[in-house]
Amino acid sequence: MVPSLTSITSRLRFRQLTLLVALDEAGSLHRAADRLGMTQPGLTKALREIESTFGMALFERSPKGVLANELGRCIIRYARVIASDLGHLREEIDGVLRGSGGRVAVGTITGALHSVLIGALAQLRETQPALSIEVREGISSELLNQLNEGRLDLAICRTTVAKQADQFDYEALQDESVAVAVGPRHALAKARRVTLAQLASCRWILYPGNMPLRTLLEREFREAGLGLPPYPIETASSLATMLMLKQDPTLVALMAEGTMAFCEEHRIARRLPLAIRSRHEAYGIVTRRGARLSPAASLLVQCLRDAANPGGGLGLVHT
Repeated sequence: MVPSLTSITSRLRFRQLTLLVALDEAGSLHRAADRLGMTQPGLTKALREIESTFGMALFERSPKGVLANELGRCIIRYARVIASDLGHLREEIDGVLRGSGGRVAVGTITGALHSVLIGALAQLRETQPALSIEVREGISSELLNQLNEGRLDLAICRTTVAKQADQFDYEALQDESVAVAVGPRHALAKARRVTLAQLASCRWILYPGNMPLRTLLEREFREAGLGLPPYPIETASSLATMLMLKQDPTLVALMAEGTMAFCEEHRIARRLPLAIRSRHEAYGIVTRRGARLSPAASLLVQCLRDAANPGGGLGLVHT
C-alpha cells in the first residue's frame, strides 16, 4: 500500500534523503557510514526507519553490498532533485544577501558548446561576474539523466533520445548542420569535388549506434546505395575525433557545424566539399518538466536565446 503524502511529509527528514543518496553512491553500508560520519549499526537503523516510512525495502542486500531496487531508484532520484533545489535555495539566499552571485550547472552536447554556449557564458559573466558556473559536456542521453537526477539546472541537447520525453520541457534553439571532415594531410583534403562513393572505402570515425549523427550518416549512405564503411572507430568524444583526424591522414569523420568551424579555425581538420542532404535534428534548452529555475539559470537561458537567435527568443515547447 502506498503511504499517504501526509505520512511521508511528517516522517521523512532531509537528513534521511542525504543518507539514501550516500548509500546509493557508496554501494555499501560500511562506506556510506564512513562518508556520513555514522556507525554502521546507526546507518542500518536509519535505513530501516526510512523503509518503514514507505512500507517496503528500498535496497537489495548481498555480500557485495547494497543496490537500490526499482522503488529505491525512484526515491533516490527525487532525493537528488530535492537536494539540488535546496542548494539553489541557499545560493539564492546568498545572492540576495550579497546583491549578486549564485551558481548554475549546465550540460551541453559538443555542437552547442561551440555554437551557442561559449558566447552565452561570456554574456552571462559580463552581467554576473560573481556567478559560479559548472559546465558538463556529454551526449544527450547522459545529460538528460543528469538533469533528471538534479545534477544539472539545464541542458542544451535533444530530447528525442529520452525514454520518457514528457519528463522535460524543451525550447528549440538551433537547427544543426553537419560537415564531413578529414585531417590536414588526408589525400582528399584539398580536393575540389568529393563524392560519398569515394569515401565508402575510407576508414571512418563514427558515433555510437544510438546517436543521431550515426543515424544520419547511415541514412546518407543507404540513400546513396552504399554500405556503411566497415571497421570503423566508434567514439562519442569530439576531442578524440579531432586528435585522431590530426594524427591519422586516412580517417574521415562526420562533424557538427560548430565543431567543424572550430577545427578549421585551429587547423585541426579540413572540410570536404560534400553536402550532406539528410537533415540533422535541432537541439534546444532542456529543463525538468515544471522545474522552477534559479535566477542564475534563468539568466543563462536568456543568454542562450540571445546567442542562438539575436533577433528574439523562441517559445517554450513541451515534448
